[in-house]
Amino acid sequence: MPTSRTLRNSFTAVVASAVFTVGLAGTAAAEPPNIPSGDAAKSMLASLKVQPDGSQDGYSRDKFPHWIDQGDSCNTREVVLKRDGTNVQTGSDCAPTSGSWFSPYDDATWTAPGDVDIDHVVPLAAAWRTGASSWTTAQRQSYANDLSDPQLIAVTDNVNQEKGDKSPDQWKPPTVGYWCTYASMWTAVKSKYKLTISSAEKTALTDMLGRC
Repeated sequence: MPTSRTLRNSFTAVVASAVFTVGLAGTAAAEPPNIPSGDAAKSMLASLKVQPDGSQDGYSRDKFPHWIDQGDSCNTREVVLKRDGTNVQTGSDCAPTSGSWFSPYDDATWTAPGDVDIDHVVPLAAAWRTGASSWTTAQRQSYANDLSDPQLIAVTDNVNQEKGDKSPDQWKPPTVGYWCTYASMWTAVKSKYKLTISSAEKTALTDMLGRC
């Protein structure tokens, strides 16, 4: 999900901290666990309840406590940075000191962890509007720190900030070749947590899964 960090406005700074790549050999893409196949995602999509999104009233990120301690001095963000990065080295506090992160949303590779956000594939606010508003705080905490499903992924911070809390009918990853995977992850999370989808969202997901 987006952070409050100010967007970079200097091309020089971008070039200094990133190497843009398309299919660069040896670059490992972020890979959350349990991404379903396209066919499995299509079956999941067919079973989701379709209805208009609910209200945003009462929503706050604080109602989805994150990033929580995951043991070994690591919080959830740090665990995902280590999982999704290449040659990641950390200090005694688990914070990365070096490494690289390939963002499959936009085919960019970053070497500064501050240039990487951990995206909630189905954003917290989107979850709130489609069922999470009725959950307990403990349930929302589990959702916001889910390391077992394809819900958290390390991506370019500016791209994540552009996404905001938009659903696939409003925003898709810039890399069209990633649409199948993105839609599969989105659908799997919605299915796991029994969240609803809008008709426009279902149409967009159907199109994206048709590229699998």
